[in-house]
Amino acid sequence: MKKDFKKWHTAKESIHYQPDDPGIYFRERDIWWSRLGVNIGFEQDGKGESFSRPVLIIKKFNQFLFWAVPLSGRLKENPYYVECVCSDGRTRAAMISQLRLISSKRLTDKIGFADSTSLRAIKKAIKALL
Repeated sequence: MKKDFKKWHTAKESIHYQPDDPGIYFRERDIWWSRLGVNIGFEQDGKGESFSRPVLIIKKFNQFLFWAVPLSGRLKENPYYVECVCSDGRTRAAMISQLRLISSKRLTDKIGFADSTSLRAIKKAIKALL
């Protein structure tokens, strides 16, 4: 499938120039839809018209920046995919090899949160990668 970089760059420019919204409140353990965009190679892309995908917030640095891992509905037997039980009752896979720093401008809608046991397991797996 051909990636639509032009459409994403137009959307990305719009996201970049939107004013910072101090009203977006997020915290560690939250799961949000995030506009990840179209990326290079095997980096995880967003999907659909908004180029979005669910992400789990791993570490909040301030009201504008955080570390997050993309989530997938496909569970895999892979050390880089860690099971995440979510408050909506679904089990997703946290793609820990795709950990990245994200601006809060990319957040659109809160989905819920991960259970604390899942978050501890995910953080432990990330530390093991380092």
